[in-house]
Amino acid sequence: MELKARRHDAKDVGDALELCYANGWTDGLPVIPPTAEKVEAMLTAAKLDPQHQLAFIENRQVKVTAEKVAINAVMAGCKPEYMPVVAAAIEALADPKYGYHGPATSTGGSAVFMLVNGPIAKKLDMNSGDNLFGPGWRANATIGRAVRLVMRNVIGTLPGELDRSSMGHGGKYSYCIAENETDSSPWPPFHTTRGFSREQNAVTVFAALAPHQISNQLSATPDGILETMCASMRISAGSNRKPQYAMVFPGEHQLTIKKAGWTREQVQNFCFEHSRTSLAELKRIHVAPGEVTADDEKNMVTLVETPQDFLVIAAGGIAGVQSCFIPGWGGKNGSQSVTREIK
Repeated sequence: MELKARRHDAKDVGDALELCYANGWTDGLPVIPPTAEKVEAMLTAAKLDPQHQLAFIENRQVKVTAEKVAINAVMAGCKPEYMPVVAAAIEALADPKYGYHGPATSTGGSAVFMLVNGPIAKKLDMNSGDNLFGPGWRANATIGRAVRLVMRNVIGTLPGELDRSSMGHGGKYSYCIAENETDSSPWPPFHTTRGFSREQNAVTVFAALAPHQISNQLSATPDGILETMCASMRISAGSNRKPQYAMVFPGEHQLTIKKAGWTREQVQNFCFEHSRTSLAELKRIHVAPGEVTADDEKNMVTLVETPQDFLVIAAGGIAGVQSCFIPGWGGKNGSQSVTREIK
């Protein structure tokens, strides 16, 4: 296997780590030195030729090869068996529908949220339960981190340069979860909504802001829980771009929804209707321009473009009455979520 990346000599692991820091190749945390043997193991696990092009980032005119992705996957701490997931996520980032340049360079501060579906999630021991967005699971942490390191080291998405995020959020280190696909979930796996079968493996990428947690311990019906969610989402509406929103429901709220037999489509349709905001209110809170008129009180604006723009996901701990929503970046002309098969 012929690797073409530039080689660097280091006397020991500590020296290699300092070399990475000195060259700006880390996200601020220590990385694993990418030796040729480790990089080759990544490529072998994914059955990828080193020079195979996984993505081409149009605005940057950057070719992202499998070798460069494997190097950064090693640095992130991935096991070789994680490489197919990382490769599929990188492919998805190059999809014009995702529109890499917008969310990557915006002051809005989105991160790449990744949802993994299919048997591979269990095989890799990916977390879909307790502490869903927190630390503790190597696969979640390192797969998400690998994608960010590729963005940084291969595409050049550096803070203060290409990445102009005003604030950013913790998801820019790693923002990767698996969906709960057990019998406790109220719905079929998310990737089946994108044309994949339950048995296929897939990763969805989504340009996303931080999770917004809501709590509802009073409602014994889906509509009660969703009314709380919709009220919080209405407050979050910061523009008229109508981005997609991910909605993540952990165990107790899953159970309430499942007992009532609500489908994913029912959740989407309910939220589409109940998250509307009057144009008058958007003007009053200064996210829509102009003076409030009488007609504005009756002019209701939807939060998203279509009901399907609510990405309804089952994941999180069994106990607790919390769920969350995740606002996306941009809208129909900005960035949309993209799902790719993990090969």
